[in-house]
Amino acid sequence: MSELKVGQPAPIFKLPTDSTGTFSLSDQRGKNVVIFFYPKDSTSGCTIENVDFTALMSEFEAANTVLIGISADSLKRHENFRAKNDLRVILGSDPDKQVIEQYGVWVEKQMYGKTHFGIERATFLVDEKGNLAQIWRKVKAKGHAQAVLDEVKARQSA
Repeated sequence: MSELKVGQPAPIFKLPTDSTGTFSLSDQRGKNVVIFFYPKDSTSGCTIENVDFTALMSEFEAANTVLIGISADSLKRHENFRAKNDLRVILGSDPDKQVIEQYGVWVEKQMYGKTHFGIERATFLVDEKGNLAQIWRKVKAKGHAQAVLDEVKARQSA
């Protein structure tokens, strides 16, 4: 699959979630959607990112924006992760990595000199019409949620 670009339609998907049953991107038309992919529940960077998005959730909601975090973790792991960290963002489960691959975030990584495949921490902002409005790749967890919120707010006032 070719790399996703700003301005093109966001790949449509439907995923099971730990809190709402199912999340369908096509059901979100008329709202902005922040889709953030993260490697694994309960790891330090992923916890920081999810806690930060949760802390800013009311501001995202005020800006007509829905948040969904996606990893390959099971629904059960998501439920435990939510309970342990008091998360309010939607957590989508993609163990078959279909959406992860659709968005091009299943990538080759290096750790301790070894190569393996894993989920790249990346975020996609989908506008109210269903198009990709912004893409962040190789995200650093700390401060990222605020940067995404700043972009959403800047688009509102433009």
